[in-house]
Amino acid sequence: MKWPGAIVEARFVKRYKRFFADCELDDGTLITAHCANTGSMRTCLLPGAPVWLTHNNHPKRKLKYTLYAIQMQDGWVGVHTGLPNKLVREAIENRLIPELTPAGEVKSELKINPGTRLDLFFEDECQKKVYVEVKNTTLLLGDGLVSFPDAVTTRGRKHLLELIELVKAGNRAVMFFCIQRTSAVRMVPSWQDDPRYAATLKEAKDAGVEILAYKVEMNKNDINLKHRVPFTLG
Repeated sequence: MKWPGAIVEARFVKRYKRFFADCELDDGTLITAHCANTGSMRTCLLPGAPVWLTHNNHPKRKLKYTLYAIQMQDGWVGVHTGLPNKLVREAIENRLIPELTPAGEVKSELKINPGTRLDLFFEDECQKKVYVEVKNTTLLLGDGLVSFPDAVTTRGRKHLLELIELVKAGNRAVMFFCIQRTSAVRMVPSWQDDPRYAATLKEAKDAGVEILAYKVEMNKNDINLKHRVPFTLG
């Protein structure tokens, strides 16, 4: 997938109020970029680190720059949480995920009940309904080991419970972790950050919910899902 605009190189200064990131351009200009990430971004922020931004001069935009990636000591990390759903959908549509092969259209944001939407839906080649929930994953525990979540996620746990019910009803349900950390080699749930989520993920796996973890590769031209990462319950 192409970045939504030409990459602008800069240096990270600080993040504040969740959605603001001060960065220094190559000419020394200090700008404030939109940081599309509500998480803690623990292990994803390093003052002075190179970052990739895009620029959009639309008159209705208050912040003309958007932060997409930062180069940490272990490699590049994608921090824009709006990308994973698009990355996974594109990969499924292009049949780059062997476990997920659609027979027809892949739909987004499917409403399964009055209070819940799941990220992706399609019917597979066996005419079975497939529901996919996507989670952005960037937390690094060390030595290529990544984890989710990086904070308590009540909403994420609710999605797991919905996936369990869908499996009980005879459907396929998939928890898909989109790892935007290029150094990742394996993944576990974060029992320390949210033990209830981790326990529910184990319950979901035992109930038949499929768990997939894929990581991205990125350069200044594009970002794509490339490699499956082994997942264990820790």
